[in-house]
Amino acid sequence: MNRGTKVAVVGAGRVGSTFAYTLSASGLVHDIVVIDADADRAEGEAMDIAHAVPFHRPVQVRAGDLADAAGAVVTVITAGAAQRPGETRPALLQRNVEALRGIVEEVVYANPGGLLLVATNPVDALTFAALRLSGLPSAKVLGSGTVLDSARLRAELATRYGVDPRNVHAYVLGEHGDTELVPWSTTRLANMRLQDYCALTGSSCTAADMEQVALRVRDAAYEIIRRKGATNFAIAAALTRIVEAIVRDESSVLTVSTLLQGQYGIDGVCLSLPAVVGRQGVRHVLPIPLAEEEEQALRRSADVIRQALQSLGLPLQDE
Repeated sequence: MNRGTKVAVVGAGRVGSTFAYTLSASGLVHDIVVIDADADRAEGEAMDIAHAVPFHRPVQVRAGDLADAAGAVVTVITAGAAQRPGETRPALLQRNVEALRGIVEEVVYANPGGLLLVATNPVDALTFAALRLSGLPSAKVLGSGTVLDSARLRAELATRYGVDPRNVHAYVLGEHGDTELVPWSTTRLANMRLQDYCALTGSSCTAADMEQVALRVRDAAYEIIRRKGATNFAIAAALTRIVEAIVRDESSVLTVSTLLQGQYGIDGVCLSLPAVVGRQGVRHVLPIPLAEEEEQALRRSADVIRQALQSLGLPLQDE
């Protein structure tokens, strides 16, 4: 446990409360503050999690308000509105930006030296909004991005090809959403190109196979929501992994959503690329070599995010 390390969680819904519990059981931090507009909900979740602490390692879990983000290494924002029947995605985005505005301004006032980690969807647009609303350096504002999507991809490939997921090196890039892409040219199993692994083991990895895998990864959340109404466990684990990289200053390479500044000719949007993540946030964004068609798909993904941002009236470039 990192004694004295504090994390604030804004939003005590399914994702926020599951993340707070997962973090409490991890032994990574000393102090977790659960914050929600519904103070009773925040207090109830904090009490419930605190009662599980004797089964894990010591950690203080308590409810608070936005001012209690003071001193947190990172504030994780999971709060957000659900889509109403018939509501358009731009309308939902605008509502969540307005909610985010009050959160970010108060958190930054209370804790100007901390990082912001956004998990609310649409995460790429809201990460950009948080960046602009906060006035913080881009390194200090990041989104959960495709960290979970990349884990789903590794799990899919591990199951299909019968290997340990830890020996699968593969990323999902771009938007966390319908335009995300899998750069197959960079995918490795046991340090071999996927095609070479398949040839060696007699496995099938046709274009149709790869398209099926990519679709299963992209649509995983839809399938889970159709069955149980929401996703919460895997995203909580993904957020805990990002927080681990931050509080332990691991310099881990994770596909978080972060501001692009010229990589692949893309500027002024947040999306997911491999990035080195540590105590100070995003240290480096890594524009890994991509095939020409993969670069084109990444630019199309960036265009979709940019179109969403244009409806918000936020500056797309630094002023």
